[in-house]
Amino acid sequence: MRQPSNYRYEAIIFDLDGTLIDSAPDIAAAVNAYLAEHGHAPLSVASVERFIGNGPRRLIDDILTEQGVHLDVAELDEAVEQYITHYRRHPASHTRFFPHVREDLASLHASGVRLGICTNKPHALTHQILDLLQLSPLVEVALGADAVPACKPDPGHLRAVAAQMSLADGTWAYVGDTPVDQATAAAAGAPFFVVPWGGGSAVRVQPAQRLQRLADLLSYRIAPLAAAFDRTQ
Repeated sequence: MRQPSNYRYEAIIFDLDGTLIDSAPDIAAAVNAYLAEHGHAPLSVASVERFIGNGPRRLIDDILTEQGVHLDVAELDEAVEQYITHYRRHPASHTRFFPHVREDLASLHASGVRLGICTNKPHALTHQILDLLQLSPLVEVALGADAVPACKPDPGHLRAVAAQMSLADGTWAYVGDTPVDQATAAAAGAPFFVVPWGGGSAVRVQPAQRLQRLADLLSYRIAPLAAAFDRTQ
């Protein structure tokens, strides 16, 4: 993808889980509550974390498939609903921000950078967690997986956030921690940055796209990044 040589970001759109917050302990607790109800052994947080990032349906389906359990469409629908019910009861009991994230988001917001979120977490649950973590005042638009016809890696999900923020092409970037996030940004024609935590260390990008902390994005508001992004495509 080609970027202007002097690039100014009007807005930054973020993934949520693994990028802004470490929600794996609460997700694992909800998964284990579902598994316990159906006679399955609990999983470690690390085991559950391997499946996070593709939305709740894939999460439950992939976990059960690995255990040799295969559900039909209706059974999987019910399983996902049960998992989400458990998650809604305790959506942020053990969820924490990654280092400096809360303060860096506040700095970006204070500097005039508009903030959005594109996440495969369910939409209502996303807003519940943003409220609990007191992020809602900083975030202009947040769209969960069920708020759009097709979620990430479908680029329409990310473009829907940009559209609701009335952002023109070439005025915003996406920040995430997984190859799914990277693929979504590429398909949407958007610049991509990766964080060092979550799954970020395993995502292959050019050095200019690798953040040390979110405050680094302040220096990218005006920067000649065209060559760096062109080489990754």
